[in-house]
Amino acid sequence: RENQIASRSPGFTTGRSPGSSGSPGFCTGHGARYNYRMSKPKLSYPNSPTGNQVDDYHGTPVTDPYRWLEEVDSPETLAWVKTQNELTFGYLKQIPGRDRLRKRLTSLWDFGRAMTIHHRGSRYFQFRNSGLQNQDVLYVMDSPTASGRVLLDPNTLSEDGTAALNTWSVSDDGNWLAYAISHSGSDWMEWRIRNVESGEDLPETLEWSKFSGAAWAHDILRSGFYYCRYAAPAEGEVYQEANYNQTVYFHRLNTPQSDDVLVYARPDQPEWGFGPEVSNDGRYLAMAVSQGTDTRNRFFYKDLQTNGDVIELIPDLEAAYFFIGNDGPVFYFQTDRESPKSRLIAIDVTRPELRNWKTLIPEGGDTLEAVTIINDQFVTITLHDAHELLKRFALDGTPLGEIQLPTLGSVTYGYASTLAGRREDREMFYLFHSFVHPVTVFRYDFEAGKSEVIFKPSIQFDFNPYVTRQVFVTSKDGTKVPMFLIHRADLKADGQNPTLLYGYGGFNISQTPVFAVSRLAWLDMGGVYAVAILRGGGEYGEEWHRGGMIHTKQNVFDDFIACAEWLVAGKITSTPKLAIEGRSNGGLLVGACMTQRPDLYGACLPIVGVMDMLRFHKFTIGWGWVSDYGCSDKPDEFKTLYAYSPYHNLKPGTKYPPTLVTTGDHDDRVVPGHSFKFAARLQACQAGDAPTLIRIQTKAGHGAGKPTAILIEELADIYAFLVKNLGMK
Repeated sequence: RENQIASRSPGFTTGRSPGSSGSPGFCTGHGARYNYRMSKPKLSYPNSPTGNQVDDYHGTPVTDPYRWLEEVDSPETLAWVKTQNELTFGYLKQIPGRDRLRKRLTSLWDFGRAMTIHHRGSRYFQFRNSGLQNQDVLYVMDSPTASGRVLLDPNTLSEDGTAALNTWSVSDDGNWLAYAISHSGSDWMEWRIRNVESGEDLPETLEWSKFSGAAWAHDILRSGFYYCRYAAPAEGEVYQEANYNQTVYFHRLNTPQSDDVLVYARPDQPEWGFGPEVSNDGRYLAMAVSQGTDTRNRFFYKDLQTNGDVIELIPDLEAAYFFIGNDGPVFYFQTDRESPKSRLIAIDVTRPELRNWKTLIPEGGDTLEAVTIINDQFVTITLHDAHELLKRFALDGTPLGEIQLPTLGSVTYGYASTLAGRREDREMFYLFHSFVHPVTVFRYDFEAGKSEVIFKPSIQFDFNPYVTRQVFVTSKDGTKVPMFLIHRADLKADGQNPTLLYGYGGFNISQTPVFAVSRLAWLDMGGVYAVAILRGGGEYGEEWHRGGMIHTKQNVFDDFIACAEWLVAGKITSTPKLAIEGRSNGGLLVGACMTQRPDLYGACLPIVGVMDMLRFHKFTIGWGWVSDYGCSDKPDEFKTLYAYSPYHNLKPGTKYPPTLVTTGDHDDRVVPGHSFKFAARLQACQAGDAPTLIRIQTKAGHGAGKPTAILIEELADIYAFLVKNLGMK
């Protein structure tokens, strides 16, 4: 459910290696920050010609001098990318500790790890990685603890590891695997089908699918699956053309894609997207009908037994409705209708009127994040001050108790629930992890009422000296904002600790305590890691989300800045020692905060960021973000966007912090033109001697499926940049 929303948002990644986080800091003035750099010569940046493009937004003329950089494959842009990378990699190459960092990251990364276990038919399925494999490998086993055999090794799909498994689905009898491959980080997927027993693929492939799963039919032959696709894009527009008119098809095994049956399309509603799934009893095709990244959705269904029409059970976009399962005509939904922190309801589709709806699990003080049915029970994930709890309920809503977790942490991973089990199962598998607790696989036995460890990784790192604590920071308007801090227990509050702040704040996506091996290198260097829990996310329900979207988006930046000031005021760090990082929507966060408070940070890391808030909706799935950001086509929303758009708020003659912009050359989620234009303008506006560089990864996209080798190279460069510019040893 979370992936359906997040996969369209500008912030979704696989969650394999979440970036380090940190917190912002209080202003100590330009002099305090830049004196130690004044003897260094200013870099000579590549030529970035300016055009005379001026757009009229509701009577306001807006210049866009680097519009030409939106053409990512033009000879001029390719030449610009080449010269920018030559400057950036030349700069990074001269940093003495860069090779040491790469070796340390490689050493830390080299440990066996495993993901949650899925049961289908008589088989079990699990992803594993021996350590430095570029992509995780799918195994099939006869039991949860068996060694099993390799079913799918994505590392064999390309020599450089840039072909990655995007998503997968096993038929409910465990005999067929549908899997989707993406190339060079693109959101486009190519579906293939594998016989689990033989390991052989069927001859057909399915193209032009995006933001889709595979929902297997439950007929006696397991004859095929439902999936979503788009029309083929225009030649030369594969990575930039806006994606509209998603359609639902049924693919029958051993037939070409041209024979696929159209199940549902709405050409009258080009912005609608569909999330088809087959109910556990096989009778219904349930479809969450989304509109961009709006957290609200419609819900339609089709009775597969009668092959009747598609029924619009929830026809209006007025709340979120997540289909959990059914007992015959009684459908269970998690919804935030009249309950911003969500509740669980039952709707009898034979009596669908609102007066007949029944609440099973009422809204509580904590946010109901996810619900699944396992062992004929509801198992829920709730958020309590941004960390997760597991609870059980009977099908009538009666509480059955809490499943104890090892410590403050998460059972979601990469924005998705890891609870694995089906209604008929008597066991459940899940992952647990936290900032300094590696991803561990658990099995919960419903009859015994207890969990056991199935797999725990062995990492060559001493976790004992480190602590995690949560503080609450007062934002500009008085709102209490949580922040996690991870550091050595013997930390001295002397303002000299290098600190890395991470934030996101958008699209109802929650930031919880997660493990990332990449962060261990930062802690190893004596760094403090902090995560600011900002409005715009989903940590406290829909009201918290709405407190940081469209006209209230400035609250997100104010929250982040307040966390920074708290850290410096408390002498956790100081401005010269403080770095901020954000990815995608978080890249927008960093871009906005560094333009609003350039005096506040010692280094900035805007990664695959949304930087041009006036034109984001014109590319690929960007139109879908309007629900969170607003749109420059509307006069009042244009004013809000223009006021904070990072690209437009860079000011000539300003001393900006050391900045390393990073992007992929063919990111088709947040198109690289955002980062290209921002970097070009930043370099032109920079009045100080601090480096403002852009690192452009070739054959790369938004981050999903990025090979381990490339991740390590990228992180080594980021940390090397921080070592040099935060004055670390």
